Amino acid sequence: MKRLPSSWRLPETIKNRFGQRGSGKQRAMVADGHLLLVLHKVPQPGDRTREGVFFWREPDGNWHHSGGGIGIQPLNKHLQAYNEAEEHFNAIYEQAQSAEDYFRILEGMLPLRRSTKNLYVTLQSAREDIPDERDLIGLRDWAYDIDRNLDLIYENTKNALDYSIARQAEEQATLAAISVEAGHRLNILAAIFLPLTAITCLFGMNVVSGLEGYRFVTFWSIAFFSLFLGWAVRRWVISGKWH
Repeated sequence: MKRLPSSWRLPETIKNRFGQRGSGKQRAMVADGHLLLVLHKVPQPGDRTREGVFFWREPDGNWHHSGGGIGIQPLNKHLQAYNEAEEHFNAIYEQAQSAEDYFRILEGMLPLRRSTKNLYVTLQSAREDIPDERDLIGLRDWAYDIDRNLDLIYENTKNALDYSIARQAEEQATLAAISVEAGHRLNILAAIFLPLTAITCLFGMNVVSGLEGYRFVTFWSIAFFSLFLGWAVRRWVISGKWH
């Protein structure tokens, strides 16, 4: 639980705005010329907790960092860490190829994206409260650029994921259509030769049928009749009608 350094001589109106559960959300607090920035360190993927960090600007313009640094440089390093995190996800996006890769990017960058938006809002609020602090202008613009780049990476990744899913669904639909067509052809072939097969099996039984003494014309007549019957069954399979 991150708390304010005990050596900082902040106005009581600022100190009293902190509860017992730590630093809380990112925000800018101003009182009697003092500016206190409550920021969060770069969140890691899957991390549900946020580690707070404080930047105090005295009325005379001197900056202090809760980590022990003095001057504006620690705040610059804080934004540099966010910038490096944004570049890291951009590099991952450039190498992503599968839907799983895109999903991991979206899931991993979500806490960073939220934290960056709140960082920009906090710096914008500080800029409005302390208009004479020129360094805040550049830091605010930097935070805006990081936030905008993360939004672009998020949208591009989401579009790529949607396209990948749609392409896979289309490929599956094409394969399913091919399978249905192949099954339909097999059904037609089965319908054509089913009567012939049934009659062949019937007359191929080792029993006396009464047709043993007939001429070969009888054989071909039965064969053609079977094929005609198969054609009729095929028509019924395709259209559901006999005629």
